[in-house]
Amino acid sequence: MIPAFDLKRQHQSIRAELDEAYARVLERGAFILGEEVEAFEAEFANYCGTKYAVGVASGTEALQLALSACGVRPRDDVLTVSHTAVATVAAVKFIGARPRFADVDLARYALDPEKLESSITQKTRALLPVHLYGGAAEMTPILDFARARGLVVVEDAAQAHGAVYRGRKVGGWGNAAAFSFYPTKNLGALGDGGAITTDDSRVAEKARLLRQYGWKERYVSSSKGINSRLDEMQAAFLRVKLRHLNVWNQRRRRIADIYFEALSALDLTLPLRPQDGEHVFHQFVIRSPRRDELREHLKREGIGTLIHYPMPVHLQPAYADIKIPRGALQNSEQAAREVLSLPIFPELTDDEARQVADAIRLFFKNA
Repeated sequence: MIPAFDLKRQHQSIRAELDEAYARVLERGAFILGEEVEAFEAEFANYCGTKYAVGVASGTEALQLALSACGVRPRDDVLTVSHTAVATVAAVKFIGARPRFADVDLARYALDPEKLESSITQKTRALLPVHLYGGAAEMTPILDFARARGLVVVEDAAQAHGAVYRGRKVGGWGNAAAFSFYPTKNLGALGDGGAITTDDSRVAEKARLLRQYGWKERYVSSSKGINSRLDEMQAAFLRVKLRHLNVWNQRRRRIADIYFEALSALDLTLPLRPQDGEHVFHQFVIRSPRRDELREHLKREGIGTLIHYPMPVHLQPAYADIKIPRGALQNSEQAAREVLSLPIFPELTDDEARQVADAIRLFFKNA
């Protein structure tokens, strides 16, 4: 069996480092917002090329707090995409703002800059582009559009740790960015966690207040906040993994090269290989109208796959109140019908990647 992902392999390869980090935190006896979080925030900000990073409890809350810290308020409109993890839209709803959708392009699976003008409203306060699958959204035209209209830009970088657009890593383009450290991410904790990155000291300070009840001093809330703290243990584990991230991302690109070489002649759509940056292949997503048949074939061949994502957010029952009819976001709906994520993680071997490709070629040969 070739799994869609396998965290055990990764953790076995760095077990001694993880054990040392665990022992260090246990010996110190401080578990909330201590030395490990402070050190990780500095290291992650340096990695992303930003001045500040603020550790929080999850990627969803990173989005929520980043939007709030950037001045988005209840009843503001936030323009984002529907072809994304539901967390993107849930975060907007959690702060009382209203999600609005623009369609994606079918190359990057990201916010289409050409759809912005027709999608904003008089109440639009922020743009929330998603760097999906490990590739970057087209930030230059998105930022140009936002600046011309005085809009805030918050990047959803939950799937794009280390991705580069036009010479700069994602997470440093907008007013702020939100990262997830869910275990399966390119940089994943051994539990949950998230971070906000920014170059704006006021945004960073506001995010720090909001993540802990609005405290400027202990037990005294100067503003209304929540409890969203990255704990010391997860920060220690993330510090270990951050040291390996560039090598792991390079390995993901190597596996992607095997897929590109083996699958390029087949009747399916492969991911974009961007000329304006570096993809980190959080997922290797192919697209085919015969997606479901192909997935069943791969299952019979002992190959695990996933679908990211099978239903656009605007068609999900929980978000029916947004009132976007079926067919209004054609590219997002087509992607949901056709995308399939192949196994890709740093510990996947070349031989396993070739087995996946061989099984896909067999499917199209028999077809």
